[in-house]
Amino acid sequence: ITQHERVWELYLNFARNCKVPETAVRVYKRYLQFDPDAVEDYIEFLLDIGRVSEAALKLAELLNRENFVSLRGKSRHKLWMELCELVCKNPSQVKALRVEAIIRSGLRTFSDEAGHLWCALADFFIRQAFFEQARDVYEEGISSVVTVRDFSMIFDAYTQFEESLISAQMEQQMATPDDDVQEELEMRLARLERLMERRPELLSSVLLRQNPHSVHEWLKRAALFDGQPAKVIHTFATAVKTVDPQLAIGKPHNLWLQFAKFYEDHNDLKNARVILRKATQVPFKTVEDLAAVWTGWAEMELRAKKYNEALAVLAEATIIPPAANRGKEKEANAPVQARLYKHTKLWAFYADLQESLAGFDATKETYDKIFELRIVTPQLVLNYAAFLEEHKHFELAFQAFEKGVVLFKHPHVLQIWLPYLTKFVARYGGTKLERARDLFEQALEGCPAAEAHKLYLLFAKFEEEHGLVRNAMSIYDRAVDAVAIEKRLEMFNMYIAKAAEYFGVTKTRDIYEHAINKLPSAQVADMCMRYANLERKLGEVDRARAIYMHGAQDVNPKTPTGADSTFWRTWHDFEVAHGNEDTFREMLRIKRAVATQFTDAAVVTNLMVGDKRPRDEGGENPADSMEALERDVDQFSALAPVTNGADPSKFSAASAFAGARPGFVFKMDVLGLGYYLDEHSEAEPAEAQPPASEEINIDDDDDDDVEEEGAEMLRKLLKEEKPSVEETTDSEVANANGAKPAQGEAGTPASVGGKRKGASPASEDDAKRTRT
Repeated sequence: ITQHERVWELYLNFARNCKVPETAVRVYKRYLQFDPDAVEDYIEFLLDIGRVSEAALKLAELLNRENFVSLRGKSRHKLWMELCELVCKNPSQVKALRVEAIIRSGLRTFSDEAGHLWCALADFFIRQAFFEQARDVYEEGISSVVTVRDFSMIFDAYTQFEESLISAQMEQQMATPDDDVQEELEMRLARLERLMERRPELLSSVLLRQNPHSVHEWLKRAALFDGQPAKVIHTFATAVKTVDPQLAIGKPHNLWLQFAKFYEDHNDLKNARVILRKATQVPFKTVEDLAAVWTGWAEMELRAKKYNEALAVLAEATIIPPAANRGKEKEANAPVQARLYKHTKLWAFYADLQESLAGFDATKETYDKIFELRIVTPQLVLNYAAFLEEHKHFELAFQAFEKGVVLFKHPHVLQIWLPYLTKFVARYGGTKLERARDLFEQALEGCPAAEAHKLYLLFAKFEEEHGLVRNAMSIYDRAVDAVAIEKRLEMFNMYIAKAAEYFGVTKTRDIYEHAINKLPSAQVADMCMRYANLERKLGEVDRARAIYMHGAQDVNPKTPTGADSTFWRTWHDFEVAHGNEDTFREMLRIKRAVATQFTDAAVVTNLMVGDKRPRDEGGENPADSMEALERDVDQFSALAPVTNGADPSKFSAASAFAGARPGFVFKMDVLGLGYYLDEHSEAEPAEAQPPASEEINIDDDDDDDVEEEGAEMLRKLLKEEKPSVEETTDSEVANANGAKPAQGEAGTPASVGGKRKGASPASEDDAKRTRT
């Protein structure tokens, strides 16, 4: 037997090529005794020679073997589908198997192929000309599938089947006209039309079988039967019985409300009330659903103009149970009906309805119950207060406000405090100052900074109109420190305006200084400009200049567009109008220093970003590595000081400019930043001195040209066809231009041009360097 494998391979090849099929079948049967797992080859051979019945029997026998493993890698599901397809397409040849039982067994086993199997079973009957049985199979399949995909497959096959029958009937009618055939044709056309009309209903049934607790699908199904009251009622009745409120997808109370609305639309309020009464006893999942039912019931009574019935419905819904039945533990395990009395929206609806239909006492009692249950909202507090105020009970309205502010905290209580304080001030004015002040202080306690400005402005306005201006100023002073940063500038502006109005502009100096210290740096410049403008109007030019100097420290001279900023243009115009050459030079010096500060910060940022070497995407060859090394050497050479033959003895290093040195020039060169010997200067070089402790940042040599141009421009402004600056005394220049001479430390006027008559050119250059 060990040699059989070698023999069978040749023997099977001979059997397949044999002209007598019976011989090959007998050979394969003997081979299966040797290798039972080769049954798939035998089935394939039987199908090739046309023995479908025997192949179907063998395939069914194979599926009955639980431990069978396909040598071709076919799953049990695939073998089942092959068997079903085989028996359905060959109904006349397969007689030994019960085809319908096999396919129904497959339907129970493989539910994901339900659409395909139902179509196969119908096809089995169609091939045998059993059209009525095929139609029954299609109807059964449509009414049992649970997926839209299977439904679409069966419905399309069903319509195609009906259309094929109609086409055959029409051809027969055209060939041999007959009244019976015509009548049958019309019946088939009516059946197809009816099938197409039923498609939305059938699809809805499929979706509901898929999820019977979908509220939305039930409402859509009821809408399909518009104009058919019996079917609508049957749909709603089935829906409310089928949908479990605990498992419902959507809002289950909508089913009951729409059911009642259907009866209401048909003027049957009695049955509508019966439906809603049953709905109030349903164990809903949340209190919201139950409250929606009671609210819908009351709205239905209002639509029918049954106002007393509506009040009675809400009164029944808001009955407070005894204290023994209340409590978190008892209510947690009880149905939602036990927690309905604490529903805020239901009470609010009841209060609004009583306010419109009932009297003052009943409405007030309802609002008091809401406060007792502690289910009140800020809007309900405002409604209650407005209701009391409307009936001229002002003190009761203020008591309602007091109850509201006790129940809530910031920020929710703010919407109660603002109308409370406004109405209190409007009602009593200045007759109850201390009570009003206590209310304002109570409102400000714990108020967040983002909302505090509203209360402070209201408090200050109250003091201005009914109290003391001094108290109003103290409130503004508290407000500028307590409000949020975003509102601080607005509060300072209000503070300054009120101080100027009541005490004069001279009293605003302390406020301006306080604002400059408290405001963010982005807002300080504008405040400094306003402060300096005030001092200029008061004639305090030196104070205005000092303010400009203080504010200039955080203002970049250049805007992103390249033009001078508003602050520096204002200071420039100020110096042109009220300054002299020395003050103008000082302004230019500060401008260069601030510009250098911002430039250095930008350079440092760019270097921190630019020093990162880009990472190579792929591998690099030796030549690329050498080029990268050379780039590193070049970068290091550019950063490191290289002498290039320069004499270090003619250089004195310095981190910043420390004053002029005769014979030396301060610059950045090959040896670094410091003082270099000026080879073109005729003056004898002075000995290099260590840098001073005070640092003055200088950009480059071009700044001297800017300084000279500024000084020259100022000289032209000061000239009015007078002798030159060198031949005119300081007092004459001051008298001619109407400007005050700059005062030195000893109180003596300084020269406008920065030099005296008769000064030598060398001394003038030294003086320029010293001033720089």
